[in-house]
Amino acid sequence: MSGQLAAQTREALAAGGDLAKAIETFTPRVAQQDLAAAIADAIEEKAELVSEAGTGTGKTFAYLVPAILSGQRTIISTGTKALQDQLFKRDLPRVREALGKGFTAALLKGRANYLCLHRMNYSGQRDMFASPAAGKQFETIRQWSERTMVGDFSELATVPDDSPVFAQVSSTAENCLGQECEFYDECFVMKARQRAQTADVIVVNHHLLLADLSLKDTGMGKVLPDAQVFVIDEAHQLPELAGNFLGSVISGHGITELGRDTLREAEEASGTASALRPKIEALSAAVKAARTAMIDLPARAAYDVFFGKEGALQGLEDLADATQELAEQLHVVADQTPGLLRCAERADDILVELKDWISAKRGNGVYWFELSQTSFRLRFTPLDVSESLQQQRAQSQAAWIMTSATLAVDQSFTHYSRKLGLNSPRTTLAPSPFDWEKQALLYVPEGLPEPHDRSFVARMIESVIPVLEASKGRAFLLFASHRNLQQARELLRGKPWPLFVQGEGSKHSLLDQFRKSGNGVLLGTATFREGVDVVGDALSVVVIDKLPFAPPDDPVFKARIDEITASGGNPFNEEQVPSAVISMKQAAGRLIRSETDRGVLVITDPRFISKSYGRTFRESLPPMPMTRKVEDVEAFFAEKKP
Repeated sequence: MSGQLAAQTREALAAGGDLAKAIETFTPRVAQQDLAAAIADAIEEKAELVSEAGTGTGKTFAYLVPAILSGQRTIISTGTKALQDQLFKRDLPRVREALGKGFTAALLKGRANYLCLHRMNYSGQRDMFASPAAGKQFETIRQWSERTMVGDFSELATVPDDSPVFAQVSSTAENCLGQECEFYDECFVMKARQRAQTADVIVVNHHLLLADLSLKDTGMGKVLPDAQVFVIDEAHQLPELAGNFLGSVISGHGITELGRDTLREAEEASGTASALRPKIEALSAAVKAARTAMIDLPARAAYDVFFGKEGALQGLEDLADATQELAEQLHVVADQTPGLLRCAERADDILVELKDWISAKRGNGVYWFELSQTSFRLRFTPLDVSESLQQQRAQSQAAWIMTSATLAVDQSFTHYSRKLGLNSPRTTLAPSPFDWEKQALLYVPEGLPEPHDRSFVARMIESVIPVLEASKGRAFLLFASHRNLQQARELLRGKPWPLFVQGEGSKHSLLDQFRKSGNGVLLGTATFREGVDVVGDALSVVVIDKLPFAPPDDPVFKARIDEITASGGNPFNEEQVPSAVISMKQAAGRLIRSETDRGVLVITDPRFISKSYGRTFRESLPPMPMTRKVEDVEAFFAEKKP
């Protein structure tokens, strides 16, 4: 039976309630009220709740209203910085005004999002910019630094998001000087964290939440205050991100950066640069030699592949020796400046991680590597994060609300709950309020070969072109691989629709151009499956080329499958299908974003129909009519919008 908080929450969200009176665009929804009541009960009873909220349910208000009415300190974690800003700058103020409740709120991001006055000052003194454009961007940042109150780079609309200058004028946990910094009292990161310590509602993102739980940010200790309520929005991202944060990574770029920072600090202390420079040069040469020794290795693979490459392991051992020599020399001079001491500590940490990766002794995880054109990353990822996350939740003695549009597989939360160590959590499915039966159509073309067939992409595009002609473009084509995407680009070149291709511009700029075009066709991969919101006529078709099973070269996924097999389980049913279903639901969710949207979802993988597991995919999608005839698609687009 629902409690008092649930009743208050329902009343606030009902027709004629506080939100309906205060927010002109607010539409009361039964599914939203049911979800909010379930969240309210979980808050009152300090329970764990897993909730799937279909697109358009209004899950943001569904968790904000009971959290605020409860009066309990709440930490809300979102999937992206953009969602953080939306929550803090738009949604929270609207709910505060509607409910008439006084509370304090704080927005807290990772330190890379804030200006570091120490690093800006240093960069400005030495004119450390790769191009005149970068120099102009720095000057824009410097002028902004004199008037900003919070130092959040999101205020800087005139500097591109991918500007390399941001890395030069922000700190990392590794190079932060902490209380030894001359700008400590003015530090924007510290001020943001101080505001969070006293706020009633704190808005963070998953990266910061997980970094705090795993105490990764050692620069200034634990960041987040204790809370009575944790709301995890876009919760489907949490298992994979948790694996990254509870594991470790060493990069060639990071080791080179240590050398640069060491030389910079040495120049500030008389007599140390000459002693350290040979060690730094040797370290830089060892990084390059280690990368050269990795030539002909795949772009990513597990440790055993690395171990089998002649000379690769020796390259890392030589790099460890060079790191140790620099560390030893740094400890000789570390007492001269706080910066040199911090560099010595970083060198020690890198050496420990390098030796760990070389020995590969830790169990319950996989050692693997990634290669870029000029650098490398050495990773350790635990295969099971459930126990660690379970302990963190138990210690918090708080309510934990996990919500997303894509958590259930065939109406079940078993797959997700197992990954997070949730033992018999409360669950709720809030259906989308959209009329999928009328607003959408699912089209599965007949006669296509399976995705491994050489003719697949050509045949798939051939089947999609009539759909694009009927819709007049206005489509996302989402591919499981970059190879398929590039092949499709060549096949669609010269067609009568503007073509926007992932990699030919930033995600933000491509989406902006796509919206403005009115009839564009955007080709993308997994990055466009989620976090993309195109409302209205600009997007009327979403094409999924193949069921999004994890790529076979993913070493973490392969190790997870091997572990399930070794324990007598069925990895295909327990891991591969559920993960692919959630990915497909994310992609399908791009199609209908409002009550007036209409569109066609096209799935060109014949396994969706022909294989027994296809039923799980079909049953997990929103309820929309399915056809195998392109004539039905043409008729759908010929209809006038109601």
